[in-house]
Amino acid sequence: MKHFIKNILLQTILRENKNKPQEVPSGYVFAKAYRIFLILLRRYSKDTLLIITGIGCAGFGFKGFLVTNQFIDGGATGISLLLSALTHLPLWLLIVMVNAPFVYLGYRIMGKTFAIKTALAMIGLALCLAVVPYPQVTHDKLLVAIFGGFFLGAGIGFAIRGGCVIDGTEILAIYLSRKVGVTIGDVVIFINVFIFSAAAYFLGIEIALYSMITYLAASKTLDFLVEGIDEYIGVTIIASYHDEMRHMITHKLGRGVTVYSGKSGHGKRGETRDVDIIFTVITRLEVNKLTTEIEKIEPNAFVVMHRIKDTKGGMIKKRPLK
Repeated sequence: MKHFIKNILLQTILRENKNKPQEVPSGYVFAKAYRIFLILLRRYSKDTLLIITGIGCAGFGFKGFLVTNQFIDGGATGISLLLSALTHLPLWLLIVMVNAPFVYLGYRIMGKTFAIKTALAMIGLALCLAVVPYPQVTHDKLLVAIFGGFFLGAGIGFAIRGGCVIDGTEILAIYLSRKVGVTIGDVVIFINVFIFSAAAYFLGIEIALYSMITYLAASKTLDFLVEGIDEYIGVTIIASYHDEMRHMITHKLGRGVTVYSGKSGHGKRGETRDVDIIFTVITRLEVNKLTTEIEKIEPNAFVVMHRIKDTKGGMIKKRPLK
């Protein structure tokens, strides 16, 4: 086990210093690599727990409430539920089929790690729906609409907190907002109007109205857990290793940065010193990766994040990573 961990640390060192001349790593370098290894281990363990929790909640929302009552939701999950009600194909199969194109789109937009985690999460949800015998909780339509939406929204929210999605609509909305120039919110609304109109035509007005309640419950639960997927996040960073931070944002995240010259004030007398202040704009799906990379470089860096509804111009469009 000791040699296994040592090999992992050595690979981490070589990966972090692939552009530098190869030399025997010092004790300090090994200690730094060990700290990074622990950070990544904690992060991936937390992400795995969140994704598994999300899969369980979403599966309970599907099979415990929505499926037997033919209620639907918005987005890709709503399309899957609608097709399942119309074609009687198993929901687990439709979840994979409908979301498969969004996984590829996520790879194009968010990168390989995000796409792999999303694909595994969707496969896990499909297996959960196919194997786990969830109990049928109630047949009361109002309770089904509210609590089915609650558990489904919680499942999607936990998955996002874990760094992936189990509903590909958000990925499509981000992609179209960049290509067409419309806001993310407008894309989501347009998709859901189409879905609920189809539900009203094929399943009836009453089912469509109850399904809108399901969507509202899921959306509010999702907002509560992740504070909105359809928003950009403005990030201000004040750190001693500002050059490393700037390099990380531009090369690992593929985002543009703005560097301000400022003065910090601290202590009882308010002593000041010159500092470089880094500002960048990322999406909610990238917060997980950014916080991990910041912790690798400087755990005590001062970081402020605030929500931005929509942005235009500049380097908002993510450039391809090398």
